[in-house]
Amino acid sequence: MQVTRIAEAKPYQAPNHLATCTLRLHGWDASDSKAFWVGLSHFLPGGGTEQADANPLEKVYIVVSGEVTIVTDDGEVTLGPLDSCYLAPHESRAIENRTNQPATMLTVITYPPGQP
Repeated sequence: MQVTRIAEAKPYQAPNHLATCTLRLHGWDASDSKAFWVGLSHFLPGGGTEQADANPLEKVYIVVSGEVTIVTDDGEVTLGPLDSCYLAPHESRAIENRTNQPATMLTVITYPPGQP
């Protein structure tokens, strides 16, 4: 078993994000996970992604607190505490905190082919 204590989680730079603090909980250099990695993102009011983008990786977003709006080509959905969504490979998405309160979200993402 590998445990990541929140006090020891290491920050990382999430590309294309603004007003967001991200911590790596598992995978990459945080644990030996081989199929996916887990991040914890804190979005300030107005925070999220700078623009919609897509990549070839599967993603699951789980809101822990606050509200986060996920915008895709098919529409948008606002997720609250313990709501989650799945995004397929190559599905374009933007993340927005449209509220005046911080929001926290867990992200589970598969590794790129040939990684870690």
